[in-house]
Amino acid sequence: MSLEPLPDDLAQETAAYRQALGAFATGVCVVTADSPAGPLGITVNSFASVSLTPRLVLWCLDERSERWPVFAKADAFAIHVLPSEDEALARRFARGVAVLEDHEFSRIDDGAPCLAEALARFECRTHARLPMGDHVIIIGEVERFTSAPGAALTFFRGRFGRAVQDQDED
Repeated sequence: MSLEPLPDDLAQETAAYRQALGAFATGVCVVTADSPAGPLGITVNSFASVSLTPRLVLWCLDERSERWPVFAKADAFAIHVLPSEDEALARRFARGVAVLEDHEFSRIDDGAPCLAEALARFECRTHARLPMGDHVIIIGEVERFTSAPGAALTFFRGRFGRAVQDQDED
């Protein structure tokens, strides 16, 4: 699929729209799944909870991503909410080397590859895929999850930052 260049006015409006969306601070996640080349990662900020019973979460995948063929078809995946010190990892999986080395992940049984460090991890089986605009919404049923204390990596107005837990919270 080849994308046509946008006319100047439409390109400017699209850029302004992206900038407006950037006013919403989000967490930063890396999603991992298996590919023919080995375990693969992709950085996303479109993670959300869908349901507590059953445990469902979602994330969105851009159809223009070179990793689309793997993640759009993956039956199992893991979502890793990144701690604030993992900006380099977020940048790597956003545009850099996406294949994980053997020492960078572990897995339980036939589950998805899991990164060693995460503020929270959700190991999922694909529950549904919903094409929507130029993305697909991937809904996962959470099979296992973990959580740890610490500051979260955030993304706001095109920059990475951190969300810090109050010291009074448990």
